[in-house]
Order: sequence, then structure tokens, then C-alpha cells
Amino acid sequence: MHLYGTQSINKQGHLTIGGTDSLDLAKTYGTPLYVYDIQLFRDRARAFQQTFEEAGIGYQVAYASKAFSTIAIYQVAAEENLSLDVVSAGELYTAVKAGFPVEKIHFHGNNKSLEELQMAFEVGIGCIVVDNFHEIDLLKKLSEQSKRPMNILLRVTPGIEAHTHDYITTGQEDSKFGFDLKNGQADNAFQQTYDHEYLKLMGLHCHIGSQIFDTGAFQLAAEKLLQKMAGWKEDFGYTCPVLNLGGGFGIRYTEDDKPLEPAVYVRQMIETVKQTSEAAGYPIPEIWIEPGRSLIGDAGTTLYTIGSMKEVPGTRKYAAVDGGMSDNIRPALYGAKYSSLIANKANAALTEQYTIAGKCCESGDKLIEKAELPVVESGDILSVFCTGAYGYSMASNYNRIARPAVVFVENGVHQLVVKRETNDDLIKQDLSYSQKAVQK
Repeated sequence: MHLYGTQSINKQGHLTIGGTDSLDLAKTYGTPLYVYDIQLFRDRARAFQQTFEEAGIGYQVAYASKAFSTIAIYQVAAEENLSLDVVSAGELYTAVKAGFPVEKIHFHGNNKSLEELQMAFEVGIGCIVVDNFHEIDLLKKLSEQSKRPMNILLRVTPGIEAHTHDYITTGQEDSKFGFDLKNGQADNAFQQTYDHEYLKLMGLHCHIGSQIFDTGAFQLAAEKLLQKMAGWKEDFGYTCPVLNLGGGFGIRYTEDDKPLEPAVYVRQMIETVKQTSEAAGYPIPEIWIEPGRSLIGDAGTTLYTIGSMKEVPGTRKYAAVDGGMSDNIRPALYGAKYSSLIANKANAALTEQYTIAGKCCESGDKLIEKAELPVVESGDILSVFCTGAYGYSMASNYNRIARPAVVFVENGVHQLVVKRETNDDLIKQDLSYSQKAVQK
């Protein structure tokens, strides 16, 4: 069994995370429980940054916080000198409440509202990643009315799509995000913004996919964006100081996944940017990247308690847990795969195969189809690995199930950072029905 970060097996045969016995965590905070290995998050952040530092090139590493957004993780990100990507007023508000340095916040999104953009101006964030012409109009209006400057990047679709091991160089023009490089939209957006009195065009941004396990697609994207920036310099005399190559760096969910170390992605990006810049006679820009899953994904483990079991003779064995698609929608939504371990039997032989079923009233609520485990008993604690990205952030109250608590562990210390919801929390926004109101 592959263990992640600070995970280990103690003398009692229990899974430990951050120097803490996972059974103690389950007993203290209940299950389901999201557990985050904060040392692993810190190590990943430092690995990305160190590679840029060693190369002596300007950079920003921005945590793409849609993966997991809470006050506590924003505070840890600030401690690690990360920048921050947000995609909504809610994430921005959380970051401000966390005391995150606003000048290091980047605002993404394909349909930012006027109110969200106003909030960005009012708190003074560092950059807005512009997605469309409607947004350009809104930004011009807001900046001119407030007489406040704002740094912007233009998000473009470079015609490259990358997923896991494969990438293609055509067919990605059709996207809800960004200005297309091929059909002239990016050039139009540049001409509308580069000489504006208050909007400071910093450069180009792209995001080419998720769970990417090689560097080829990033190289192609860097070349295309730099060539476009060099063309603008030649035609308009304008030099963009930033190239943002987004995120999408893969992690190991199962033994089939073969991700690269952070330094490998970064070194190849730097080399491509240097070579392309030199060939075009263009000043080497700052390189910005946006790791999300690769910072937080395998730092997260979800603990569940096994409840009922069922065997369909000749077909499969089911083991049901006290959570499911309400705390991890990814398997039901797009077939995401995970590995697991019985935390209280971590050294036991893997003699059985189970389908791990959730408790939601949906036939598709299955967390793992073929989990290799020892004989499972009711009351066992199941640990599902690599749930740190898009578990809590996509959790719901389907079936009126309360969302789990979140705990950070580090150096043998555990702390609650998100309380478990209660039944009262589930109804706090509900209002009673009144027949009199209908009659009026």
C-alpha cells in the first residue's frame, strides 16, 4: 500500500497521519472526517518555489483554492508565501477574513458579476484574470468610475487540451473560458486593454487541463503564448511582463497514476520559456503557475466508519460507510478512482474485494468499486486517500446529510478547522410556510 506524506503504520497496526493515530482522530471528531496532512501541503509549496528560486527567475506560485477553500488553509498558504487564486465572492471573502495578503490574490472566473468585480476593486486584490469582452467592459467602467488601477491577465485558449497522459493540439478552441488565440479574439482583447489608463495588462494566462502527467503540453502552451506576446511587442511596442501557465499537475490517486515531481514540471517550463523568449528576442517574463490539486489533493484523507455489509453471491461484496457522495461526489460525477486502507487493520493481509458504498439514496453512490481490503467488520475505520481536493469543496447536503468536520494534523498535533454541521445547521436558512402569505 502506498502511503502519502507523513502517513505511517504504528506499532498497533493503525494508520497515522501527521504523527497522530487515525483512530484517535475518528474517536475525537467522529466520522466521516476530512484529515489534512499540513506538512505535505507545505512540502509541496516549497518544492514548487525552490525550483524557481534555483533558476533565478521571477515567479508566483498561486494556490488554486477552488480545490479546498477555508480560512485555515488560506492562513497556511500565506505562511508559505503562496499567492492565491479565487473564483467567487465567497472565496474572496474567506481569504480576506483569513487575513490573506490581498495584493497576492488573483480572481478567476468566466462570469464574474459586477458585484464580485466591485468587491475585488474595493479590497485591492493583485490581479484579475479576464475571461471575456463583457468583463473588459465592466472593468473599464469600474476602474474609470473609481479611478483605481487594476492589474489584469488575459485568459486565452491556446488550442491545446491535456488530460492525464494524452494531449492534443486541436479542438480546444470550443471552451467556455477565455479568448481564442486562433480566431483573433485574443488580439482584439489585447487592443482593448493594453493602453487603458487604469487597466495594467500584465500578460497571458492559460489552463490546459487536469491530472497532467508529462510536460509536453505545458511546453506547447508556453511556446504559443510567448509567440503571441512577442508579436504584440513587435506590432505595438508593448511588453507583457507575466506568463501564467496555470495548473493541472497530476497526483497519484491509484497505482495506475504516475505523476512527476513538482520540480520536473517547473524546470521544463522554465527551459521552454527561456528558449522561446531568446529565440523571439523577448525579455524572459515572470512565470506564474496555479497548483491546486497537486498542493492539497494527496494531503487529504477521509475517514469513515464501516456500517452494514452485503454479499451478492457470485457478484460482489458491499461494505457501506457513513458518508458517500454527499462528502465526495467525484466517483459518482465522473468516475474518479481512489485507493483505501482499513485504518485499524493497516498490516492485515488483503484477502477480500469490496465495493465501498455510500449511504445516500442513489444506486450510483459508490466510492470505490474494487477495494482490496482484509475481512471487513462493522465498526472498522476506512481511510480513503487523496481526497483533499474537491471533496470538502464540492460537498453537499444531499439527503439532508450534514457535512463532515475538517481537521489539520501536523507534528503530532491535531486541530479542528471546520466544525461538523449539525441538524440545526441544515435548517437554519429554512422558513416556515404560511397560508396567509399565499392568500395575500
